[in-house]
Amino acid sequence: MAQDIAVLDFGSGKIDVLIGERGVNNTICINGMGECDYAGFADGEWFEPDQLGYAIGHAINNAETNSRTKIKRLYVGVPGEFTTVVCRDVSISLTKKRKVTEADVDMLHEQGDVFRNNPDYTVINIGPVYYTLDDDRRLVQPVGMTSNKLGGHISYVLAENRFIHFVGKILEELGIESIEFVSSVLAEELLLFDDITRDQYVVLIDVGYITTSVAVGRGDGLLGLYNFSLGGGHITGDLAMAFGISFSQAESLKRKVVLSLNASDADVYEITDRDSRIPFPAKTVNEIVMERIKLIASTIEKCLSKCEYDYPDYIPYHLTGGGLSYLKGARDYLSKRLNKPVEIVSPSF
Repeated sequence: MAQDIAVLDFGSGKIDVLIGERGVNNTICINGMGECDYAGFADGEWFEPDQLGYAIGHAINNAETNSRTKIKRLYVGVPGEFTTVVCRDVSISLTKKRKVTEADVDMLHEQGDVFRNNPDYTVINIGPVYYTLDDDRRLVQPVGMTSNKLGGHISYVLAENRFIHFVGKILEELGIESIEFVSSVLAEELLLFDDITRDQYVVLIDVGYITTSVAVGRGDGLLGLYNFSLGGGHITGDLAMAFGISFSQAESLKRKVVLSLNASDADVYEITDRDSRIPFPAKTVNEIVMERIKLIASTIEKCLSKCEYDYPDYIPYHLTGGGLSYLKGARDYLSKRLNKPVEIVSPSF
């Protein structure tokens, strides 16, 4: 079976490898996948770096076995915590009035890439927020338009070199011949939103198990990217600590939560442990969960307050990730705390 594309994604607590190919109508057909739980990362640091090679190798091996394909070329998603975003206004002269070409666009992007000799970061994605011509019109596709000047507001996503070198060495030792690093957050934005929606700005909140990314995007670029180490796993930890139960029991309890429930003192959530059922006061459980979501919401607000771009007040915030999306009532409570409409977003295919 011919391999079209293979992608490795670092989640908060799990590594996923997908092997697929493009189908009809811009769909994606998954031919195989592999996954492996691992300790994850927080604050830009791996919890168990010495175990990362095993986890990556296990996920890749499972994907290759399931698809009966040997991975030679791999796209690696770089999590938000290992990246930063810089936007620049760039322009070039075309010497005479003529049609803009793809080569001109590439030259414009290269003109703004001043990061080649940066010892700490490497550019992994370049995306236009918008382009401009000699009449100062803003547009998303300049190729074929007539002008004597090409400009644009260009977004550069930079990955930490220590991430690239560390992960790259592991993959080379596993026999991967070609590696390309891409921004997970930018890829997510381009996948989840169509061109029209992105041209009006998007705010994407990805709450994972341990970490959260908050991105403001427009066009094909990111305008701002902010990350912090809070997620659904912290809710589990809060419940485990409050009731003196194991982490697995707390995870089972969390999945019973319904935040829209106006719980009375008599209401309980029950989890099964071996042959017994353990009750927990629903009112107390909900209060614990809401307190953590309240903290996540306030941190999201602090992140967005750093954004220097004035995106429209009417656009909703979009929520994704496994940290909160599946919790019943979490979206509504997060919306209440942020005082903004929050919509859960997922791929359309």
